[in-house]
Amino acid sequence: MPHAFDKLESNDKLTAQVVICSIIAAFGGLMFGYDIGISGGVTSMDDFLEKFFPKVYVRKHRAKEDNYCKYDNQMLQLFTSSLYLSAIVCCFFASKCCKRYGRKLTMQLASLFFFIGVILNAAAIDLPMLIIGRLFLGAGVGFGNQAVPLFISEIAPPKYRGGLNILFQMLITIGILCANIVNYATSKMHPNGWRVSLGGAAFPAIFLGLGSLLIVETPTSLIERGQIEQGKQTLIKIRGVDDVEKEYQEILQATQLAQQIKHPFKNLMKKSSRPQLICGTILQIFQQFTGINVVMFYAPVLFQTMGFGGNASLLSAIVTGSVNVISTLVAILGVDRFGRRGLLVEGSVQMLIAQVHQYFQFEF
Repeated sequence: MPHAFDKLESNDKLTAQVVICSIIAAFGGLMFGYDIGISGGVTSMDDFLEKFFPKVYVRKHRAKEDNYCKYDNQMLQLFTSSLYLSAIVCCFFASKCCKRYGRKLTMQLASLFFFIGVILNAAAIDLPMLIIGRLFLGAGVGFGNQAVPLFISEIAPPKYRGGLNILFQMLITIGILCANIVNYATSKMHPNGWRVSLGGAAFPAIFLGLGSLLIVETPTSLIERGQIEQGKQTLIKIRGVDDVEKEYQEILQATQLAQQIKHPFKNLMKKSSRPQLICGTILQIFQQFTGINVVMFYAPVLFQTMGFGGNASLLSAIVTGSVNVISTLVAILGVDRFGRRGLLVEGSVQMLIAQVHQYFQFEF
């Protein structure tokens, strides 16, 4: 959906309504971040491995292989990856849901799916129940990641859109850090500490579900679904002024243009759309290829394979998560001042320097 108000210079006041709605919506990021951080810590806990992956547990404590082979188990990999496979599939359904039923309902479904997954995981008695729970969590992540950034973009004033959008990423990093702290605490709760870790994801899911009942739908979504007058009244409410005619007309025009496009994916293949397509996909792909997600997903396990003890690996994950939060906070404060491109270049150079340093450190 085109963002019709990118060029607007008026009505850029950051109202309490926008801030509250953005924070509540961003808890979808906290759900996602918590799950990213929690799975790696849980899979390093002996009680969890002994119950669901006894072969891995035996290898970890008795076998003579190197540390990597101790965690080489397809079902253990399925435990982690099933969530993200489910999220990929559900993103397509979430996109349709966002367009037809609105961003608000999509976020409510995200919290519902996530909460069901949390219950199944925390109460799991066997591996199938655990995997089914992960699939529901994936559905929640897919719906949340589709709706939340779109919701925040559509209600944020142009002047603050960059910072408010990064709020979603900020909550992801906070979720990762919270999960690492919880894992460190629950690793000493035998034999059900892993249940507490997995069950903790219920809190952001409940907050998003209840909070989404209080927030408004975005004006763009309302206008897109034919609720023209309600969309204008909502725009007045979130901007805190009565004179929103210019922005309202821009949204209305962009919505009408978008509805005229019958085959959007075909349009992406046109030559005129290639720069946007490349920027919107290649940048994201290479961001994943940096390997940072592997560190976030498997941090405690990675540190254990490097020779760290159980507590030390979980503590190291907390340090990594803290750096992640601080860096995201810097991005929030700087994105609208220095621009997206400037932060992207700085981050890329910083990662390159760090990875080159690591290469020569291990090589020599």
